[in-house]
Amino acid sequence: MGKPSGKNPIAALGDAGLYIVSDLGRMALFLLQAMHGIFRTPFRFRECIKQIHFIGTGSVLVIFFTALTTGMVLGLQGYYSLNKFGAEGALGSAVSLSLIMELGPVLTALMVAGRAGSAMCAELGIMRITEQIDALECMAIDPFRFFISPKFVAAIISVPLLTALFDVIGIAGGYLSGVLLMGVNPGSYVEGMRSSVTNHDINLGIIKSFVFALLVVWISTGRGYLVREIRGAGFGAESVSRVTTQAVVMASISVLIFDYLLTAIIL
Repeated sequence: MGKPSGKNPIAALGDAGLYIVSDLGRMALFLLQAMHGIFRTPFRFRECIKQIHFIGTGSVLVIFFTALTTGMVLGLQGYYSLNKFGAEGALGSAVSLSLIMELGPVLTALMVAGRAGSAMCAELGIMRITEQIDALECMAIDPFRFFISPKFVAAIISVPLLTALFDVIGIAGGYLSGVLLMGVNPGSYVEGMRSSVTNHDINLGIIKSFVFALLVVWISTGRGYLVREIRGAGFGAESVSRVTTQAVVMASISVLIFDYLLTAIIL
């Protein structure tokens, strides 16, 4: 009898497990180096401002339209549901709590991951495969302090501010559809929002936005920086495209998983 073709399933499972563990280790070390680079001097303030403009200012338009349409849909659906019980006055409470605690941080992080995260991953991936990062290391220039750490600082600053903008625009969208289109009393909408939203709810949204910002920038930059070590990525431009897609998917899934975990722990 001839030798069986293919790898033993148990060996393949072990090989996959070892790869996952080693990949998690590389990502953990990458995060430590990136955080260490934030505190190394001299800090590149100009690069940080540039990244804040790219991540924050550049995402305002997509955040505006996403928040406006989300708030308007919440207003319509909330009115339809509450009207069955004669509780239209609670529309402001339903819209504001949904946005501040859940939809605001989550949708903002997903939009930033799709727009800015993919660009950061592709940028670092191209720099890695074209050996620009290797050249910096040969010249004793720390790529983390030079390129990566400013992105971390910019994301941690920009995403919570974008989340706050999302919440405000979303609540205004709910007011537009609920009050102006469906005829809900404007006083009850505002009063319901004011009386139901507490500091705990706002703090939960803020904590989520900071955690999501760290997840998005960590996964996006880490996948691009480690493009050579990623199994099945391919070579050249193909590897960058695959890793960029992988980074956006991983960041999005991580945001959704941590949204549940943070809600279960803090709520």
